[in-house]
Amino acid sequence: MAYVTNAEKKSGCFLCAAVDADPCDDNLVVFKGRGAIVILNRYPYVSGHVMVAPCRHLSSPLDLNPDEGLEMMDLVRRSMIAIQKVYGPQGFNIGMNVGQAAGAGLKDHIHMHVVPRWNGDTNFVPVIGDVKIIPEALEVTRVRLSRAFQEQEV
Repeated sequence: MAYVTNAEKKSGCFLCAAVDADPCDDNLVVFKGRGAIVILNRYPYVSGHVMVAPCRHLSSPLDLNPDEGLEMMDLVRRSMIAIQKVYGPQGFNIGMNVGQAAGAGLKDHIHMHVVPRWNGDTNFVPVIGDVKIIPEALEVTRVRLSRAFQEQEV
């Protein structure tokens, strides 16, 4: 997995860059809506870990207009449907960290995490070794989830 050894950081907001580009393996965009996108987490907890973000660069959900908020929640729902179809998880963690004090790694562009979970999926490797094992390349995950989005009836 190239992303593990590639320590080069790009300047600017990667979510804004993804909004401005066509969905592809390089930017990990799974789906682009009118006012929000679904993008893979480049450093996922598990395969299928996506983020839903508004297209506008906003630092608080208080700044979302009603249409953006509704679309984000709809894309969370559609992400769950796609992830369920592709990976069959037994549960999900869904959440947003707003601001650096709340643990936001990207504090200036809000996003919601949608993380599939399975019974017993936490094991000794991340706990003891601080290592995550992802069994699928991000490019493969992006293609699989993009197809599952395209197959959904809206």
